Amino acid sequence: MSSPSATQIEFLLMDVKVLGTVSEAASKILTKEACAFLATLHRSFNETRKKLLQRRVERQAEIDKGILPDFLPETKHIRDDTTWRGADPAPGLVDRRVEITGPTDRKMVVNALNSDVWTYMADFEDSSSPTWENMVNGQINLYDAIRRQIDFNLGGKDYKLRTDRPLPTLIVRPRGWHLEEKHFTVDGQPISGGLFDFGLYFFHNAKKLIENGHGPYFYLPKMESHLEARLWNDVFNLAQDTVGIPRGTIRGTVLIETILAAFEMDEIIYELRQHSSGLNCGRWDYIFSTIKKFRNNPAFVLPDRSCVTMTVPFMDAYVKLLIKTCHKRGVHAMGGMAAQIPIKNDEEANKKAMEGVYADKLREVRAGHDGTWVAHPALAKIASDVFNQHMPTPNQIFNRREEIAVGGSDLLNMNMAGSVTEDGIRKNLVIGLSYMESWLRAVGCVPINWLMEDAATAEVSRSQLWQWAKHGTTTDTGKKVTKEYNLQILKEVADELEAKAPKGNKYQLAARYFSTQVTGEDYADFLTTLLYDEITNVGGTAAKL
Repeated sequence: MSSPSATQIEFLLMDVKVLGTVSEAASKILTKEACAFLATLHRSFNETRKKLLQRRVERQAEIDKGILPDFLPETKHIRDDTTWRGADPAPGLVDRRVEITGPTDRKMVVNALNSDVWTYMADFEDSSSPTWENMVNGQINLYDAIRRQIDFNLGGKDYKLRTDRPLPTLIVRPRGWHLEEKHFTVDGQPISGGLFDFGLYFFHNAKKLIENGHGPYFYLPKMESHLEARLWNDVFNLAQDTVGIPRGTIRGTVLIETILAAFEMDEIIYELRQHSSGLNCGRWDYIFSTIKKFRNNPAFVLPDRSCVTMTVPFMDAYVKLLIKTCHKRGVHAMGGMAAQIPIKNDEEANKKAMEGVYADKLREVRAGHDGTWVAHPALAKIASDVFNQHMPTPNQIFNRREEIAVGGSDLLNMNMAGSVTEDGIRKNLVIGLSYMESWLRAVGCVPINWLMEDAATAEVSRSQLWQWAKHGTTTDTGKKVTKEYNLQILKEVADELEAKAPKGNKYQLAARYFSTQVTGEDYADFLTTLLYDEITNVGGTAAKL
């Protein structure tokens, strides 16, 4: 057996182990100093993180007993106090009218930063499959982009950052509190995926970003309470103190993508005050969370996903409350994703799809949003035209929306038109299977039927199928949705998709996992945690069809 290298000995002395391969390029990211910083974050915050995750379990048990969420009585003084505000917009975050989002592969980073948008959200979360290579290479790509050393050639085509005008402001989305990075352990425990993503990016780039005129900015996903926002705020303070930059330099925009967080928007901004850059309507995850939290309650059964639009009562209330809350506190209220992809070779279909994007962005700017998301550079012009016309100012935080009154019952109002259809069942199966199959191949952002799908839409699909089977929902043709019915169609869809796919695809593996999630019985907390061991070489536990 060979002797350990000096670096390995140093890591062992810190009780830090890197279980993934460290390439020469990765060695500039996984330095001794950076790993020590990650270890400090883990030791300081992991116990609190685990306690907060346990609180999620306890809250779910309360909901299952019929205790519905409401605004917290113990924080009423925070909601009623009109004197406090979030932070003033940081450099590069005053005008955010169009933001593009996507994973952190090298090609995406270059294309996104060359897009005609105001910011780029580089995503380590829902649009990335968290293989070790994806997570580490993403850090390398962002490190290089910030220093303008990312140019490369692929297939004879040069990819270069533009130099004729400034690049969009960079915002990074780390993984949520529930995810771990099993390739990096401290004291024998895997580090939080969110702390790993945040820590490496912040440690290496914070001062360079400030030098470039902006700062370390983040999108914070999947939180369910203001206490989880408090934890991020504590992380931010320690990180800034450690590297020697002023508190308040970091900014975090929180995605309100869980139904429980919707009842604590004021409190979430309050916890992050000097670091807050607003809230975002994470629409698909919000629908997923609503189904997930109330999945055992027949009063919350939703129709086909296509029926759950932004104008149905519970979604409309969510949007209005978010905008009012943000503007009351002087921070940005960001709109949701336009997931469409331009449809080639079908001008009429493409025209209809783009008209839908226009209408959605028009709804957002008229509602009072300060900006919006697109998944494809070609949609940036549509979104920009809408916001430029209807929001000539850098933002519309001044639009207080004081006439809005949203109560707890409004956020839980599931009244809407629509039904469950076999077509809706099949579409959910196609989306769920296709996404899971791609994710298992290390691809976390998947074009399906001219829409860019990620983990959020796969979660909606999975949760609806589970909910319909659990409650024996009847389709529009009178067919009762059962465990057996879902599994039968699942097998048909999996076989159809596999037959069309190249050899080496993972549709049958995806189907084995998906079969455990559509019966109305077992329900994994997240698809990503269900599948994670399959991409870590730890070994999966997929059920047999």
